[in-house]
Amino acid sequence: MFSLLQKIASKHNFQLIEEKPLFGGDINQVFLLKCAEGNFVAKINNVSKFPGMFAAEAKGLSLLKSSKSFKIPEILGIGTIENSSYLLMEYMPTGQPNKDFWKVFAENLASLHKTTNDNFGLDHDNYIGSLPQQNDWCNAASEFYITQRLEPQFKMAADKGFHFKKLDVFFKNISEEIPNEPPSLIHGDLWNGNSIISEIGEAVLIDPAVAFAPREMDIAMMNLFGGFSEEVFSNYNAVFPLSKGWKQRIPLWQLYYLLVHLNLFGSGYLQQVQSNISKYS
Repeated sequence: MFSLLQKIASKHNFQLIEEKPLFGGDINQVFLLKCAEGNFVAKINNVSKFPGMFAAEAKGLSLLKSSKSFKIPEILGIGTIENSSYLLMEYMPTGQPNKDFWKVFAENLASLHKTTNDNFGLDHDNYIGSLPQQNDWCNAASEFYITQRLEPQFKMAADKGFHFKKLDVFFKNISEEIPNEPPSLIHGDLWNGNSIISEIGEAVLIDPAVAFAPREMDIAMMNLFGGFSEEVFSNYNAVFPLSKGWKQRIPLWQLYYLLVHLNLFGSGYLQQVQSNISKYS
């Protein structure tokens, strides 16, 4: 692995001194590259396993950065060497949160979500975790959520042997529940692990699954696995109030992320998926 990382560093005119494994999982290997010119992060995966993943991730990080909301790591390069794809980016040492961390987080999230577009979707498809995520343009929030988020996951679940009845009734019911808000640029996979704290105490977002989408999707994902202070949601609502009934809609938006987990990790998420469907059936 050192040889591969050395080639990546050399390609970008860096002299690799030492490498150290960082967080990572089934999708990518992640390394800290200690170079004569500074420290960098390299993400590595098999060139054929997840085609276009790092290109999409780089575009997503650039979009987040263009919103001038959260701190986002700089992308230094993407490419292919031998049988490996890589993403090279700025290394951000971690620290402790500032006293006003959650207040500023809420303001940054509101700023991100105020970044809008004429339509829902994106000009390219991307990934959520290791699963493909399609982003065809749609005119309405309900159309986008049903056709671009739920239907592909339900189809994938069916291919894995998980079948759900009367989805046509379910889709009709939720289309009447989804607020008719403009599209927002969302992170798209905003769980606690995709937000880190920089050495100067500010929030940094990583591993996006961006789209111009209903902003309540980010809010719902933040509520799914915890790790975010309630202060975020109260401050967010003070800056950019959510539509009436947003708390009651959280299970609706969480369904997408639960389906993703069902398709990634199996039947341990089936009961939660069924429960959330039943609320609208």
